[in-house]
Formats: sequence, C-alpha cells, structure tokens
Amino acid sequence: MAKIAFIGLGHMGGGMAPNLAKAGHDVLAFDLSQEALDRAVERGCTAAVSAAGACKDVEAVVTMLPAGKHVAEVYRASVFGAVPNSAILMDCSTIDIATARSIEEEAAAAGLTMVDAPVSGGIAAAEGGTLTFMVGGSGEGFAKAKPFLDKMGKAVIHAGGPGSGQAAKICNNMLLGATMAATCETFVLAQKLGLDLQTFFDIASKASGQSWSMTSYCPVPGVGPETPADRGYEGGFAAALMLKDLKLAMEAAEQAGAYTPMGGEAEELYRRFVDLSGGGKDFSGIIKMIDDSWKPTDGDQD
Repeated sequence: MAKIAFIGLGHMGGGMAPNLAKAGHDVLAFDLSQEALDRAVERGCTAAVSAAGACKDVEAVVTMLPAGKHVAEVYRASVFGAVPNSAILMDCSTIDIATARSIEEEAAAAGLTMVDAPVSGGIAAAEGGTLTFMVGGSGEGFAKAKPFLDKMGKAVIHAGGPGSGQAAKICNNMLLGATMAATCETFVLAQKLGLDLQTFFDIASKASGQSWSMTSYCPVPGVGPETPADRGYEGGFAAALMLKDLKLAMEAAEQAGAYTPMGGEAEELYRRFVDLSGGGKDFSGIIKMIDDSWKPTDGDQD
C-alpha cells in the first residue's frame, strides 16, 4: 500500500486520515494541534514532526486546511520542496477558486501533479468514509487521485480543470445554505399557521417542495430522520463554516458578474446567526433565529 502525508486533522481531516489508514495505507499525519495529532495516532496514523517531514518519500499528499492562505503557505513552505515529483497532491480544503488555481499552477511549474478536491457530507461522512469529492484538475491528476479519494468517500467526481472542484463546492453550498434557510422559514410558518409539523413533513417531503434540507436534514427536532436538530444542533456542519462558504460564493459571483440575490440573502442570514453566537451550532440551527426564539447564553459562545 501507499505512503501518504496527511496535513490538517481538524473536524474533517481527523475523520478522513484514519480511513486511509484503515484501508492499509501508511499515513504520516501532521497538525499544529497535538491533541488532534494524538487522536489520529490512536486511530492508526503515524505522527510526523512537521508538514515537510510528512511529505518525504510519499506517493500522495492530502491537505485539509481552514482557508486559502493556509493552503498556499503549507504548499509553498512545506510540500513543494519536500515531496517527490511522482506524488499526487490533493487539497481537500474549501478555499477560493483563485488560490486553488494559483497553487495548482505552481505545482505544475514544479513538475508536480495536483488537484483541488473539496468535500461534501460533513463530519459524520468524514468519519464514515462516505464523503462526496468534487475534483478539479487534469484528467491525469484525477486518475491518480481517485484511488486515494475512493477510500474516504462514496462518490468521486471530476468537475473539470484546475479550480473546478472549488467552483462546484461553493455553488453546491450556496444552494444548500439558501435551501436550508427557506426550509426553516417554511417550518416556522407552518407551525404559526397551526399545522402539525410531522404531518407537514409527510406532505412536503412527497410534494414539489421536497429538498435534501427537508427530507434528509430536517431542522425540526423529532421530525424526519435523526439530524443535528435532535441533538440540540450540535455536530454536523457548523454555521460558521456555512458562512465561510457563502462568502466564497459571493466573492466568486462578484468576480464572475453573476446575479445571486438568494445567495446574498443566505449569507446575510448566516452572518446574523453567527453574530448571535450561533457559529458553533449546526447550520440548521438557524431556525432558532428565524422563529425569534434564539437566546444567546454564555454556553453558546464560540
């Protein structure tokens, strides 16, 4: 099996790296957090002393980092000068398209093959190995990356050239954010109109208003399948991360000259929710703000 460097062991990377180890790969893991690194070691990874140290003599590199500036810094300072030219580089972070394309161009200029491969599915899918990967890069890069990504996901789709994975991710999450906000508004209205929410779910989930936000990730506790709403909106996909993705979508829309009023409204709603200390809650928790029952407490502070 392959020797893989995995850099970035947060909520998502911390679930993804062990799945590669479980598949039999030798995973050299690195994170600035010793606690995160210790958890990865407990789950089958080997600790590396540095990002550059993890990249020596590997066949693949996977990064899962917070933002574009971190991706650029790690690749320029630690990966490009340490990794062999035969390795495939896979950045699974969600970052701006311009940075993704820039880093992939730098990789190509250095004789390296790199793809941007952001994910959809959240923490549970990262743990369970059921993520969806949207991959941007050359056909050769996709072919080299897919066997590794397959071990962490249920679907690995080639979105197009460099940066296309990031473009697909932010478009998908703009749709998700706007749909969830509308779903929350709808349930609040249904309740205020005197409808039983389970009954309304049974109707709308089989009618033209059906959406993933309703049928698979219902924001109402006790309605539909189990979701973070049944756990006090803990776990899942943090509202702060949804806001980050919506900001990226709005930046991309401005650069592309695209009119996205619903995306803009979703960004504003999530900005307000995060400002009300909702950033650490699951993004479906925005229903608590929409129905005016959200009461920030000290325990809600991020």
